[in-house]
Amino acid sequence: MRKLLLALVSCSLLSSGGALQVAERSLPQAVSATPAVPDFVIPDTMRAMANFAFTGGEYLQFDVHFGFVTAGVATMTVSDTLVYDHRKAYKVDFIIESKPFFDFFYKVRDHYETIIDSAGLFPWRFEQHIREGNFSRDFVAEFDQVNHRAKTTGGTYATSPYVHDIMSAFYFSRTVDYKNFRPGQRVHLRNFYKDSTYTLDVKYKGRQEIEVDAGKFNCIIIEPLAQEGGLFKGDGKILIWITDDDRKMPVKVSTQVPIGSINSELTAYHGLNGPLHGKIEE
Repeated sequence: MRKLLLALVSCSLLSSGGALQVAERSLPQAVSATPAVPDFVIPDTMRAMANFAFTGGEYLQFDVHFGFVTAGVATMTVSDTLVYDHRKAYKVDFIIESKPFFDFFYKVRDHYETIIDSAGLFPWRFEQHIREGNFSRDFVAEFDQVNHRAKTTGGTYATSPYVHDIMSAFYFSRTVDYKNFRPGQRVHLRNFYKDSTYTLDVKYKGRQEIEVDAGKFNCIIIEPLAQEGGLFKGDGKILIWITDDDRKMPVKVSTQVPIGSINSELTAYHGLNGPLHGKIEE
C-alpha cells in the first residue's frame, strides 16, 4: 500500500536547475506545528510560477482497492496559511487509512504534510508519519531554499535549487502543460528524501477517457520512472490518470505488485481552482 501512496503524491517533480526540462520531444496529531519564520533571510528574488491547477480549499477523496476489495480511504487537502516571513503558502495534508475490517490484516494510518510556497511552488517543510502494520517511520525536513540545504531528523544535507519533497512535487506537476507532449516524451525531475536528492522522470503515455465513482473524465496518463534508488525503485509499473484540463486533478492511480494490483480511484472532490473541463457531463 505504501507504493500506491507514494505514486499518488509523487507523479512528477522539478528539475535540479529549478526550470522544467523536457527531453526527447493515524497520525494527524503527530504532526508538529509549522514554524512561523525561517532561520535565514528570504530574498525578494525567489522565483514565481503560474498555477491554475490548485488552490486553498481543494479536497480530494479516494478509495484504495486491493483487487476487488476496498482496503482503505485516502484524502488530499489543501489549505491556505502564512509562513516564512509572511510569504503566502499552502499547507497540504495527505492521509491514508485502512478500512476497519482490513485493519485485522494490515492496519494503515499514514499522514504526509508539506508546506508549499504559493508563488514559487517549492516546499519549505515536509513531514512523514507512517504507521503500517508493525512498521513505523517519522521523518521531518526543513528546506532552506536560499542556501540549498535540507535540515532533517537525520542531519543536514545539500540539495538542488528549488528541490521538492514527494508531495510538493506532485502538486507542482499539476501545473505542467502537457498539451503538446508526445507519447514517450519525458520530464526530468529531482526530489529530496531521507538523506539524498533523487532523479525521477515522468513519461507521458497519452490520453484516455476513464470512469470512476466521482464521474467520467478525459485524462492524461503519466508514468513515474525511477533512475537510481529513491522511492519508486522496484519492479511494479505505476500509472497515474489526471484530468486533461488546467486543474490536472488526479483521478486514478494503478500499480502492479507481486500479489496482485492496487488501484486508487477518486470518489469525491470540491474546492477546485476553477471549472473542471476534463469531466464528461452525461
